[in-house]
Formats: sequence, structure tokens, C-alpha cells
Amino acid sequence: MRDIPHVPHPRRIKSFVQRQGRLTKGQARAIEKLWPRYGLALDGDPLDLAALFGAATPVTLEIGFGNGHSLAEMALAAPQRGFIGIEVHRPGVGQLLQRIGERNIDNIRIFSADALDVLETMIPPASLDRIQLFFPDPWPKKKHHKRRLLNPTFATLAAARLRPGGLLHMATDWEPYAEAALEVLERHPDFDNTTDGFSPRPEWRPLTKFERRGRRLGHTVHDLIFRRSEPRG
Repeated sequence: MRDIPHVPHPRRIKSFVQRQGRLTKGQARAIEKLWPRYGLALDGDPLDLAALFGAATPVTLEIGFGNGHSLAEMALAAPQRGFIGIEVHRPGVGQLLQRIGERNIDNIRIFSADALDVLETMIPPASLDRIQLFFPDPWPKKKHHKRRLLNPTFATLAAARLRPGGLLHMATDWEPYAEAALEVLERHPDFDNTTDGFSPRPEWRPLTKFERRGRRLGHTVHDLIFRRSEPRG
């Protein structure tokens, strides 16, 4: 079976746990057949997004797409956009590739790597239209808060990769993480909130099974949508 290249950063504190999981036969076949076409390698020069999706195509980067259901739905609903998904969990990658094959989706490409490595080395400056971070691990214990992905360092890196006017969109059902992320982004000089506080769920973000289950349990989902500031001066 074809392996998915994954080059871990040797020293950085990880915002995720590398779960192995068991691939189904269908997921394994999808990786073998479709990874060469839709997979992206964490090596070489930064991506040429115009060559990848077409000139002037707005590109969305989603970090941690899980099983890929919502990413596939967004790509189908917006064929005029390009989507890059990042996920380290191999069964999730295989499941998304299955959907891509079944639905003939051609505007998605995939990394299986640390999102910070992708942003630092593979994404050109000011090139993305949107960065999505949906239901990241909240790392609820105080001693683990340093593992949370959305922090001031990440916000600075994300701002550098977004075009002026581009959006950083986070959704979480863990209220303390939502409040901490809101504080980080409202204090950051390169971001402006698109609303007062938390945002209503935009139509482009599909409801996931995870979110529906959380709503039944009484969880509140918070969306944060911040715009990359226009250059000042």
C-alpha cells in the first residue's frame, strides 16, 4: 500500500496526538489509488496555488478536517474555490479520499502533516483567502493549554499567509477555548473581528455529526470569524 509522507517537526510542542487507527479496506484502496493525484508532499518549494487550482482561484485551507465530510461538502458547494485540507489521522485521510473518488471532487488537495510545518514551508505569503479551524482539540486541562493550536504565534503565522481581507474562521464547542481564542484574536494587530464577539454560523460551514450530537447534549458552538487587516500606512 502506498504510504502517506509525513515529516514531523522534531522539537515543537504538538497541538495533536498522532493516533494510528485502523484503515478499512476501502480507505486503504482510496489512499493507494488517489493519494498520488490529491496528496501533497511536505518538501520542496512553496506551492504554486495558481498552478494547483487555476489563476485567481480563492483558496481555503482547513486544519484538522477529521473524516472530511464537511470539507467535501464545502468543496462540492463551491466548485469555484480551491480547498487544501490538513489531517494527520490516516483513516480520516482515507475516508476523505473515498468521498473524493465517489463524488468526483477535483478542487481538494490534502496534506498529512503538522499544520504549522505546512503553513511555514508550503504556503506562500498572502496567498490564502480563508483558513478554517473547526473543532480543534481544546486541551481542557490547564497544564495542556500550551498545546492549543490557536495562540498568538499561530495567529501571526496565519495572518502572514492570508491575503489582506482574508478570513480566519474557528469553531469550537469548548467555551473556555472559544473565550481564550477570542481574546488572542481581538488583541492581535493584524486581525479585525467581523462582528461584535462571536459570529453566527455562516452558511458555508456545514453542520457535522459531531456538532449535531453536541447540540443535542446542550453544547453551544462558538464561531469566530476574523478578517486579515489591510496594510496600514
